[in-house]
Amino acid sequence: QVQLVESGGGLVQAGGSLRLSCAASGRTFSSYAMGWFRQAPGKERDFVAAINRSGGSTYYADSVKGRFTISRDNTKNTVYLQMNALKPEDTAVYCCAASLTAYGGNLYYTARYDYWGQGTQVTVSS
Repeated sequence: QVQLVESGGGLVQAGGSLRLSCAASGRTFSSYAMGWFRQAPGKERDFVAAINRSGGSTYYADSVKGRFTISRDNTKNTVYLQMNALKPEDTAVYCCAASLTAYGGNLYYTARYDYWGQGTQVTVSS
């Protein structure tokens, strides 16, 4: 069992930055690939970014590529999402997720994740 707790969300003006954190419980954090997803009101949950177990490979949605950076610190059981050049369309609840079995391109799919956090709200004003 893994518990995930996100933090770092808030209200920011367009063009600003935020850094989200996701702290995981347990001693097997490095066994999980990690992902960030977001869900805007009335929309489906969308993939944002993912990182493999060692942190050596990262994956991004086209809409955030070049603006967002995912990273992890396995010594702190934490995954991060640095968000720069934020746009109003980035407004959503951001959730982190952990996958024990998914690799590579499978990390884009919500169904491949085993554990989810509650989410943190990010609001970008124009």
